[in-house]
Amino acid sequence: MTTAPPAGTAAPVPAPAITVDPWDPGYATSLTAEAIGELDASPVQLDLDVELPSGRWRPIAPAAEGLPPAGLLVADGVRRIEARVWVGHPEGAPDGEMPAPGIAASCAAGLVRCTPGGPAELAEVDVRRSLFTPSPHAADLTTWAGTYTAVRAKGGAAEQLSQALQQQLSDIEVGLATRYRTASGHDGDLLIVDGPLRGRAHLPRTIGYVKTHHAAYLKGAELAVLTALRPGERTPVFLMTTSWARHSWYLRLPTPSAAPWAGIARCEAAPDLPRDAVVELADHSAAIIPGLAGVDYKDPRAPQNLVPIGGLEKLLRHRLGDAGLLYRALRTATARRP
Repeated sequence: MTTAPPAGTAAPVPAPAITVDPWDPGYATSLTAEAIGELDASPVQLDLDVELPSGRWRPIAPAAEGLPPAGLLVADGVRRIEARVWVGHPEGAPDGEMPAPGIAASCAAGLVRCTPGGPAELAEVDVRRSLFTPSPHAADLTTWAGTYTAVRAKGGAAEQLSQALQQQLSDIEVGLATRYRTASGHDGDLLIVDGPLRGRAHLPRTIGYVKTHHAAYLKGAELAVLTALRPGERTPVFLMTTSWARHSWYLRLPTPSAAPWAGIARCEAAPDLPRDAVVELADHSAAIIPGLAGVDYKDPRAPQNLVPIGGLEKLLRHRLGDAGLLYRALRTATARRP
C-alpha cells in the first residue's frame, strides 16, 4: 500500500532507472547505438602562402630565445569512462520505450606554469564526474564515491557520448586558463594546450600542440621541407581549413631517430591572427617546445609528449581516483535505485 504525501507537500520525483552495463567500459556496450561516422570528414583546403610563397618554402630556424618573461602555461586534461550505463524511464518503460545508453565518466584538467629560471609549478586543477546520456529522464547520480552530474548528450552513439565528454574537458581547460590569467594578471604569457585548438582559438597568445598525426596534410615540395627539418626547425606557417580554420606549422623535436616523421609535431594558432602575430607564435614555439621534449627512458611517447604534459597527465590520472572503486560505487548506487 502506498501512502500519499501530507497535504501541501509535493510528491517526490521518481529517479530514473539506471543500469550499469557489465561490459568493460573501454569497449562499446553490448548493444551499441547507431554509429555516426567520423567527427570531421571535411575536405582539407590549404593556403601555403601565409608566411612564404609555396615555391620558396624552406626549413626555418628561429633566433634562440628562452621562455617569455611572463612565463609559459601548459594546459592538458585526462578523461576516463568509469562505466557504460542504460538510463530508463523512472516509472517503467511506457509503450516499450527502450532505455537510453550513457556513460559515467570522470575528467580532470590542469595548468602547469613554467617561468624563466624557476621550476615548473602546478597552477590549477579541476576534477569533474558526469553522467552523459541523451535521455530526458537523466538526473544526477549520487554514489558514496561522489556525484555524477547529469549532462545531456546529442545522441547515444559511442562517438556522440565520447564527444560530449571531450567537449566538457575542453570547456574545463578553457575555464581554468581564463580564470588563472585573469586572477594572476600576467600579461604576455604564452599558453600551450595539448591537442587541436578547436573550441579554444579565442584564447589569446595560445598554441594548440598536436603530437599524433592522422593525415599528412602537406604534399610534394612542401612535404619534402617537413621531412628535411632538423631539431628546432619548423616549416613556414600555412592556413588549414576543414570544417574549421586555423593557422598551422610543423616543427621537429630532438630525437635520435632518422625516420622522416620522427619527432615531428604540428602546432595550431587562431585563423584571424595577422601574419606577423602568427609568425611570432610559430617562432616562439620552435624556440621553446624542443627544450621541453620528453625522453624515451621516461615516456614511451617521447619526444612529442612534452615533459610538463607528461607530468601533468600523471598527476591528473591520480586525481581521477581508483577506477575499480568508482565502478563498484556506481554498481552499488544503481542497484539501490528503483
